[in-house]
Amino acid sequence: MDAVLLSGFVKASKGDALLDLGTGTGILPILLAAKTQCAHLTGLEIQPESADMARRSVAMNGLEERVDIVTGDLKEASSIFPLASFDIVTCNPPYMIGEHGIPNPSDAKAVARHEICCTFSDVARETARVLKPGGHFFLVHRPFRLSEILCTLTAEKLEPKRMRLVYPYADREPNMVLIEAVRGGRSRISVEKPLILFREKDVYTEEVAELYGF
Repeated sequence: MDAVLLSGFVKASKGDALLDLGTGTGILPILLAAKTQCAHLTGLEIQPESADMARRSVAMNGLEERVDIVTGDLKEASSIFPLASFDIVTCNPPYMIGEHGIPNPSDAKAVARHEICCTFSDVARETARVLKPGGHFFLVHRPFRLSEILCTLTAEKLEPKRMRLVYPYADREPNMVLIEAVRGGRSRISVEKPLILFREKDVYTEEVAELYGF
C-alpha cells in the first residue's frame, strides 16, 4: 500500500527523469510509468535478488525502454549516477531504527523495514546530490519520526513543501506521512487534507479505491 499511496502523491512533468532509491522489486517505477509522462525511470536496489525480480517485472510489463533497474547501494547513488541529473527522486525507505521493533528474520524484509543498510540521513544526502536544483523529492514514512525527517531534509537543503498524513480510519491516529521536498526551495509548507484509507473493515474509501484503479 505504501508504494501505491506514494505513486498517487508524486507530481511529475512530461519528460522528467526519475530515480527511485531502494526500489525493492520495482513496484514504484512500474506504477509511475503508468501514472506519469516521465521520459525515463530508474530504480536503485542493493539486494541482487530483489533487483532481479524488479528487472523481470519491468520486462513482463513491457517497460524495458522506459525503466532501468540498477543494482547498487543508495549510499553511493551520487557515485553511481551523475550529480544533479534527476528531476525527481522517490523513496519508500526503511522506517525502523535499531531500537524500534524486532528485525524480520528474513534478510530481505529486514533490510526493507529496518535501517540496516542505510539511514534516513543517507537517503537525504544522496537525494540532494543527484537531484537537479529545483528538483522534487517524494517520500513516504512514519509520523513518529516526522521531526527528525523534516530537520534532516532542511539540513540537506531539501525544503519540505507539501505534506499529507494518512489515517487507517477517520477515528485513528495517522500511521503514514507523505512528504514532498524541493532542492533549494523556499521555506513554506502546505499541509493537505488527511487521507483516510478505510471506511470500515476491508472497505476502501473512494479516494483510495481510485488510487488502486478500482
